[in-house]
Amino acid sequence: MHGDVVHVERLTPTLVRVVLGGPGLEGFQPAEGSDAYINIAIPPAGAPYGTVFDPQALREAGVPREQMPARRRYTVRSWDEDARELAVDFVVHGDSGVAGPWAAAAQPGDVLVFEGPASGYRPDPAAAWHLMLGDESALPAIAASLEALQDDATVVVRLVCDGPEHEVPLTAPAGADVRWLHRTGGDERDGALLLDATRALEWADGPVHAFVHGEAEEIRAVRRHLLVDRGMQRSEMSCSPYWRRTMTDEAWRAVKRDFVAAMNADVA
Repeated sequence: MHGDVVHVERLTPTLVRVVLGGPGLEGFQPAEGSDAYINIAIPPAGAPYGTVFDPQALREAGVPREQMPARRRYTVRSWDEDARELAVDFVVHGDSGVAGPWAAAAQPGDVLVFEGPASGYRPDPAAAWHLMLGDESALPAIAASLEALQDDATVVVRLVCDGPEHEVPLTAPAGADVRWLHRTGGDERDGALLLDATRALEWADGPVHAFVHGEAEEIRAVRRHLLVDRGMQRSEMSCSPYWRRTMTDEAWRAVKRDFVAAMNADVA
């Protein structure tokens, strides 16, 4: 499946929204979860195939590894059924990575090939309250999850970002407790912002359903706190490390499986 870029908007200094449309989205069906994601495929410069391609067919054809498209997973921010348009938000840090620079340079008419969507989380309406923790990488899923809540839902949100200019408007239940945590830059305390904010929470009564996603070491520490100190069960949370500080996308992808296994072994 593929979409044609119809609109590009820079939401913050580091967050770019790309809206896809066109006939390549024929047959697209949204996933059930509010963390719905697609697996995008971005070809390298000078790739010997067209802008619309089948990644599996390329593999079967024996295309050299260096000419294969880079694969990345991105959350679907929204799907407009009437307009048949798909919005995806990309975190951009200069020329770092593959998907971010692509999004920063995207223009109407460009093509993005992807597979999916799939999902694994949606706020449980039976929960007494909801906890959503993350950073810019988790923002699209958290924003979509807030919009999926009932108007009278109780929800606590803590989001890490680089400063006030990196905050975005969120649509949430009237009583939502939403707080942004600002990094200071270059300070090791930045890595403890999410954990410290979680430790400081006044824990509500009743079963909680949590969404905890973001930087690997931060998420690992928060997960341990929730399971050990707060007594949560693994079944009560969706938890995943999206990226790791000091690592490129490729380096992180190479070690992510082992990291997740070690993280899960921290508290079985």
